Amino acid sequence: MDKATLKYFKTIGQVHQAVNRSTTLDEALHEGLGVILDCAGADCAIVWYYDRSDNKMHPYYWLCPCDLTSQEYEAGAGCVGRAYANNEAVRMLEYRKGMDPDTDRIFNTVSGSDTGSGLDISAVIVAPFGDAQDSMGCIQFLYLDGRHATEEEADVCEIMTMMVAMSIQDSDHIEMPYVKHEILLSARDITREYQNGETVTRVLKGASIDVYKGESLAVLGESGCGKSTLLNIIGGLDKATSGSFSFMGKDMTNATQEELTKYRRDNIGFIFQSYNLMTNLSARQNLDLIGELVDDPMSSEEALKLVRLEDRMDNYPSQLSGGQQQRVSIARALIKKPQMIFADEPTAALDYETSIEVLKVLENVIADGTTLLMVTHNTEITRMADRVVKIRDGRTYEVTVNRHRVKAADLVW
Repeated sequence: MDKATLKYFKTIGQVHQAVNRSTTLDEALHEGLGVILDCAGADCAIVWYYDRSDNKMHPYYWLCPCDLTSQEYEAGAGCVGRAYANNEAVRMLEYRKGMDPDTDRIFNTVSGSDTGSGLDISAVIVAPFGDAQDSMGCIQFLYLDGRHATEEEADVCEIMTMMVAMSIQDSDHIEMPYVKHEILLSARDITREYQNGETVTRVLKGASIDVYKGESLAVLGESGCGKSTLLNIIGGLDKATSGSFSFMGKDMTNATQEELTKYRRDNIGFIFQSYNLMTNLSARQNLDLIGELVDDPMSSEEALKLVRLEDRMDNYPSQLSGGQQQRVSIARALIKKPQMIFADEPTAALDYETSIEVLKVLENVIADGTTLLMVTHNTEITRMADRVVKIRDGRTYEVTVNRHRVKAADLVW
């Protein structure tokens, strides 16, 4: 048995083990695709499935440093659509722009445009999968930054696609994908550098993110990875060194301070780890102070009632617990009737029981249709979000759709 064959069998065994350890389809795909990427030397893997209702290929699951939620291929068009329609793998081992216009549109579009991620793709392999009766979709593998694929690596991708397909077919059904709404905010290739003398610190190194109207989006990452910096930039509190972001289709990249102030005032409510309440003002007065800045505010009484503090309106921060102070800060964010609420580690300073209390309030905010973007280092908290963006070392590392959201009351850490 030659080395290549031994490699296939070894990888098959690893995929089997990874899938068997998984308790959900998403876990099986995450583990299985991760093994294949390591074995084939690819950088990204995207599971595309065919939806008969619109005759299009939609991303179901992906390991890729960009947000593919809103992307799609026409069945029969592009390398993914052709692989599905012809039930035959497509190999572009030395990919160049223009070889496949749909791939260019989805992945290689110049930074700052409405579609694409700006990835530098150098090889593409697409392998279809399905059962004996029907083709279900394709898995697309991408090689980036000038590294071409070999025929042997393409063989691994195609053979291993069958293994991943087994885990999909063993599932009771493929849940419907995340229902996309209009993109409220979009950021591409955001970098942020800070200079201290001759020392330059790069906090963000190319982060991209889309925020959909009415969704709950969690940004997950370890301390120092750049997630709070990203939040400050798209919230208009800081300026990116490079990259772009837009709000409701309007480019905000080079907005003036006056424009950014208006953007924050009219559209965003902020919740921070530290409560930032005026200590010499009551809860009601803290809210009234913000309400005076906007044209059509909610009443402070109504906002405090939403966070179940109507009986503590006249208490000062020193007379409130940490959880109650954070709920006042949530009410302060709500009083502007913002389109989005940005919450930066809102439970980091709280104990478990108080954290759940605050998350329940945020859960009600989501149910009311307000868009929530929450930064956290706590993986458990992301289980209540619609989607999760993972940041690692200043870059977008992975974007996943959470098809099994849980209630805040069911979170445990």
